[in-house]
Amino acid sequence: MRIIPAIDIIDGKCVRLSKGDYNTKKIYNENPLEVAKSFENHGIEYLHLVDLDGAKSSRIVNHKILEQIASQTSLKIDFGGGLKTDNDLRIAFESGANQITGGSIAVKNPVLFQEWISKFGADKIILGADVHNEKIAVSGWLEESNEDLIPFIQKYQSNGIQYVICTDIAKDGMLQGPSFDLYKKILAQVPNIKLIASGGISVFDELPELAAMGCEGTIIGKAIYEGRLSLKQLENFIISN
Repeated sequence: MRIIPAIDIIDGKCVRLSKGDYNTKKIYNENPLEVAKSFENHGIEYLHLVDLDGAKSSRIVNHKILEQIASQTSLKIDFGGGLKTDNDLRIAFESGANQITGGSIAVKNPVLFQEWISKFGADKIILGADVHNEKIAVSGWLEESNEDLIPFIQKYQSNGIQYVICTDIAKDGMLQGPSFDLYKKILAQVPNIKLIASGGISVFDELPELAAMGCEGTIIGKAIYEGRLSLKQLENFIISN
C-alpha cells in the first residue's frame, strides 16, 4: 500500500482543515517545499497536493507551489483543487503534476471529465469521491450532490477510471480513524478499483488494517502534522512492505 502524505495549500502556506471547513484552517508551515522535502528524506515517494484556494475559486491558483515542489524533489505528485478546464489541466501537468484529481468536475461536467480520461489516460486522472452519508460532495465540500457513492465509482470505472480517492468528510481532519466499513463496501462492490483511503487516519495501527483490506494507497494529513504519526514510522512501514 502506498503512503501518500497530504499538503493542503491556502495563501501559499501548508494548512489543514477539519471536515473541509475553511473556518477551521490551521497553518502548520509557511513553506510547503520544506515539508515536501522532509517527506522525501524519509523515503516517501508520493504526495497529495491540494489547492484549497483553487477549490474555492474554481480555477487553478497555487500552481507555482506545485512547480516548486516538482522541480526540487522527486516526489510523484497528484494535484487537485479547482481543476475545471483543459487549461487548468495543461498548467497542472506542465507544472509537474504526475496525476490530477477531479471531484466536482466529474459530477458537474461528466462529459469533460470523460474527455480528460481519454485524452490524458486513465493512469493520469484520479476520480475524487468525497462523500457525506454516501452522497458525493462537490465545490470544496460546500455542496452535496444527488450522486450515490458506489454507482458513481462504478460508472467511471466502466469508462476507464482506475484510481479513486475516497474521503469521508465526517472523518476528515478529525483524527478519529478512517471509514473502514465504507472502504470494505467499495472494495466488495467495485472489484479491481485502485482505492486510495483518505480522511481520519489517527494512529499507525490503522495502516496495516487498510493494507490488509486491499486499499492501494492511503492519504495521511493531520496525523503527521499533529505528531500522531512520525515520518520514521511511515519510513519503516514503507521499508517493511
